[in-house]
Amino acid sequence: MIEQATHTGHRAGTPEFKKLQRAMLGAALAAFALLYCTQPLLPAIGDSLHATPSQASLTVSAATGALALAILPLSSLAEAIGRIRLMRVGLAAACLLVLASAAAPNLGLLIAARAATGVALAAVVAVAMGHVGDEVHPASVGSAMGVYVAGNTLGGVGGRLVAAAAGDGHSWRYGVLAVAILSIVAALAFSLRIPEAVRFSPVPLSPAALRRSISGHLRDTAIVRLCLVAFLLMGGFVASYNYLTYRLLHAPFRLSQGVIGLVFLAYLAGTVTSAQAGKLADRWGRRRALTGSTAVMAAGLALTLPNNLITVVAGLIVFTGGFFGAHSVASGWVSRLASSARAQASALYLLAYYAGSSVLGALTGLAYSSGGWNLTALVVGCYVAAGLVLGASLRRD
Repeated sequence: MIEQATHTGHRAGTPEFKKLQRAMLGAALAAFALLYCTQPLLPAIGDSLHATPSQASLTVSAATGALALAILPLSSLAEAIGRIRLMRVGLAAACLLVLASAAAPNLGLLIAARAATGVALAAVVAVAMGHVGDEVHPASVGSAMGVYVAGNTLGGVGGRLVAAAAGDGHSWRYGVLAVAILSIVAALAFSLRIPEAVRFSPVPLSPAALRRSISGHLRDTAIVRLCLVAFLLMGGFVASYNYLTYRLLHAPFRLSQGVIGLVFLAYLAGTVTSAQAGKLADRWGRRRALTGSTAVMAAGLALTLPNNLITVVAGLIVFTGGFFGAHSVASGWVSRLASSARAQASALYLLAYYAGSSVLGALTGLAYSSGGWNLTALVVGCYVAAGLVLGASLRRD
């Protein structure tokens, strides 16, 4: 315990730092591959289980919604029993649940398995960034966090690509099974390589302290607005990807499921814009960077309206880049605004972020069923416009 109290954290270049980087990369790859593995398979799931687009999208929304609800309690539990232990248990449970979901006989059981998966993955998402920040020397946090964030993107992209390719021409179950197997390998890499914590001291669970922290953050109107921005933009972002798979599957595009999976490579635009948005925030101010990124989202969304594959893909890349830029600025701004209990402030932001994915991601399916992509884009455009207004209303920079 003395070593834990006096250790200054792992420095870049040391063996323990490299082990931590590789382990957290494995955790990120597994977690985000498992979380979104059904998204490219929604049309196939709908056909197989006789579900509408909105109903099929619940396989994504149930996971992200349950994750959102579990973030705050699990972030507190991690500080009591240990972050590494909780992440190991969460990843193991999530892998087993996704394996089970591949065999779900009906939509109800599949959605239940996905919701349980979201709770298990909250054990990783709620504490991973805090663990990296605490275990690494302040001078090396940037590079360590960069690897973890890159793992988030690569896991999300890789999981979708693998699911789409494995399920193309076969049952959607093969796609989910392939992601589960690859995630087990990544989760084992995390569990076997993660160094023991050197700066962790357990903190007793205190629901009263948690309530005080959260109520304090909710009294800060700037933090509340940023959480609403996260809710709206993430909801519109996930909805766009959910229902674009249906649009590209049918006339005039008629793409195969495997080819549609390649569209998710647009996510890689986020690895560039999230870093650049941070630099622009330092140069222009956070409000300008946030509203600028949100305006880029709107421009990208407009480009997806014509029935031209080139403009649709270009629009999706622009839309994705704008979203990740806005998310990067907003999430960092919340942490800066919180004068105390920053972990709870970040958890509150993530709750809103994944709640938007769950609620708006599913409800927007009603727009797709009623009016196709044009009505869907209009609804998502309203989310983006509301996020832009909220971002512009912020004054504390």
